[in-house]
Amino acid sequence: MQADRNPEEAEVRDAVSAPDAEGRPRRTTRRFPRFTRDTARPEGGGRAASGAAPAPARQWPILSVLGLVGVGLLITALDVFRYGTLLVGAALLTGAVLRWLLPDVGMLAVRSRFTDILTYGVLGSAIVLLSMMAQPNPWLEIPFLKDTLHFTVSSD
Repeated sequence: MQADRNPEEAEVRDAVSAPDAEGRPRRTTRRFPRFTRDTARPEGGGRAASGAAPAPARQWPILSVLGLVGVGLLITALDVFRYGTLLVGAALLTGAVLRWLLPDVGMLAVRSRFTDILTYGVLGSAIVLLSMMAQPNPWLEIPFLKDTLHFTVSSD
């Protein structure tokens, strides 16, 4: 039965076979290429809503984080520094939580899930801690920092 077939007509049985430029099937590999010519979409970088939804609904995770950052910057500009920067830090921590919990977060996904969570979490925590230590009347005092500043800043 196999002898009756024309060798030009190859039968494709694999799910990973794909036609080449002339239409002949060729076996594609799942291994990474030696030289990359394009970048892959980040893990979890798919739409957060279905493709039929309007664009803002598909990107609601990044829009909510950016909205909170915008409100925090507005509050900071209105001379309520501590609460505004706390809101900016909380927005980044919210981004870390969304990246951790949701399978697809759209444009909130920048790199791998682990890297995004670590970056958003560290930056958000740092902003929150710094806003809590801001002068005057800090909400959080770390004793060894005061001793360190004593040697670097003089109050003559």
